[in-house]
Amino acid sequence: MQTNKQLGLSSQPTPHAFYFVMVDTRQHWDLVYGSKAADAVSWYQRHPDTSLAFIADSQLPYDTPLIDVGGGASTLVDHLLDAGYTDISVLDIAAHALSRSQARLGADKAPRVHWLVDDVTRFAPSRRYALWHDRAVFHFLIDDASKAAYLAALRRSLVSGGTAIVATFAADGPMRCSGLDVARYDAEALHACFGDEFERMASGRDVHVTPWGAEQAFTYLRLRKRQ
Repeated sequence: MQTNKQLGLSSQPTPHAFYFVMVDTRQHWDLVYGSKAADAVSWYQRHPDTSLAFIADSQLPYDTPLIDVGGGASTLVDHLLDAGYTDISVLDIAAHALSRSQARLGADKAPRVHWLVDDVTRFAPSRRYALWHDRAVFHFLIDDASKAAYLAALRRSLVSGGTAIVATFAADGPMRCSGLDVARYDAEALHACFGDEFERMASGRDVHVTPWGAEQAFTYLRLRKRQ
């Protein structure tokens, strides 16, 4: 079993009120991943085609540092490794989810990834990234304080001129997910959350089909952090 330090878990103290919110959120997601198979959750994708296409369209070198926020048990990291990317970090609040990805990748591939257990809204990166990918984290942040904390973490993490790819439920997407309320966005509303500091480069719509056949509409946005 890996230690918190090996997993990237910060040991810095936090304000008490926010700490309890963080713990509740972490427990929620650990319970989700501890009680369901990886391919039995609504967001599971065997092959994340839309995310991979948006990443490829960014035309970044294969050794560029990139981070998958909320990557958890997602298979995106598998495909990025297979595509030739060599500097990948995966961040998730649920250690259980990351452990599943590590087990799936095995002893050969898992050590090639930087695994980070943290809440993105309090993430203090030790380095900066050229690409930030987030499919289905931002839409769980439904209050202004959480959104502001996320954006602060993004600014700290992304280099000038760096790319952010963010996907949320679309305006006609689900109103709740995994027992939690979510925010829904079209491309214009989502870009407005990030402000003029981020230039809108591309957007798209994806209809995700859950493992049990339900359709969920997503909005994708590719942004560039201005110099």
